[in-house]
Amino acid sequence: MVSRLLHNREAVQATLDQQNNHRLVMLTEAEWGKLQKLELLLEPCRYVTELLGGEAYVSCSVVLPAFRHLDRIMDITDDDPAYVVKFKNAFQKDLAARQANANKTWLEVATALDPRFKDLKCLPKQKREQVWTSLEDMLHTAESRRATTLQPYTEDDEPAQKKRRSALLLGSDSDSEDGMEFGELQRYRAEPSISMEDCPLQWWYVHSGAYEKLSVLARKYLASPATSIPCERLFSLAGHIVQKKRAALLPENVTKLVCLSDWLKK
Repeated sequence: MVSRLLHNREAVQATLDQQNNHRLVMLTEAEWGKLQKLELLLEPCRYVTELLGGEAYVSCSVVLPAFRHLDRIMDITDDDPAYVVKFKNAFQKDLAARQANANKTWLEVATALDPRFKDLKCLPKQKREQVWTSLEDMLHTAESRRATTLQPYTEDDEPAQKKRRSALLLGSDSDSEDGMEFGELQRYRAEPSISMEDCPLQWWYVHSGAYEKLSVLARKYLASPATSIPCERLFSLAGHIVQKKRAALLPENVTKLVCLSDWLKK
């Protein structure tokens, strides 16, 4: 809105001059200068909003880096005039309230499992190791659940006997799969970060053989959208398809039409 007003400044001025209405007062030069400064501050917000609302790429792991980027943008400097300081303070207060309501644990794990942001520079240094510890606990918990689902031993069930032996090994202090999980996590941390243009899901697909258990967690966490905007788009699309005159469409036909509409765009 601000950008459009600045772009059409001369046209707006000419239109108001023709109105011959003294109650319509144009902005002063000082106010135009404030709008130009605010446009620069709001541009990163527009970009982040569009980025987190995308649906053709991974967005969940981008939330914390985006928040950190906005925090840096809104840092108050000595050169900021009073109205900019007021704006930045209000923005930081609102952003902090939204961060407090976010599922930080989920976002931190998603960021760590994204090969683009796994250095976790968007988090404080003391917080980074806690995230990796949480990931290690998740691997141990997943393996423990898998071990508890093993069938008990019976004399006429040889496969169950092998599973039982595996469960005994998992519970021992020897070189078990717990060590393999730990090594898997350490090897992933040692991997170089990928480019921002690369797809993290494609990276995990290629490396799923080397990181069998981590890749399962990556699919779970990275598949979550950052916002509900993609879901809202889907509801809007379905609303355009199932109209008043098409209310008798079968559910399976609605699904086909929604999918075809999405595929045609791509």
